[in-house]
Amino acid sequence: MTPLERISERVRRLGDPDDPDTPRPLLSLDEFFEGNEYIGSIGCNLPGEPTPKQFRALFEVLAQRADVKDIRVRITSFDDPEWPFSDTVYIMTTAAAEAVKTWFPEELEPDEVWEGFLEDETYEPYAVPAHCRAVACWWD
Repeated sequence: MTPLERISERVRRLGDPDDPDTPRPLLSLDEFFEGNEYIGSIGCNLPGEPTPKQFRALFEVLAQRADVKDIRVRITSFDDPEWPFSDTVYIMTTAAAEAVKTWFPEELEPDEVWEGFLEDETYEPYAVPAHCRAVACWWD
């Protein structure tokens, strides 16, 4: 199975990710980044067109922090046949949203950071680890 076939199967598990009634997939770092070489699959409007490899390297460092328990990539859409798109990554952490924003280098800094999942969306089943909050990092 190719990386594209694997991720296509994964993000369509609960339905069409482009249908707003389909629960949003929350992928692990491995699920989203394994085989992902598609520039624009995340952080598409950032200057310099950062690569998925740059984002993965950053998230792998953040995942090692004592105050981070998990990181999940929210699939926003799959309207480009090359790779699913994400504009939001959720960091499961004990840190406040304001602190999380400081963890990003300027070239990968999210446009907004807030606590919690979006209230007007449904998500695939996921339990936030005990004593943690989901901090959303969003790129326009």
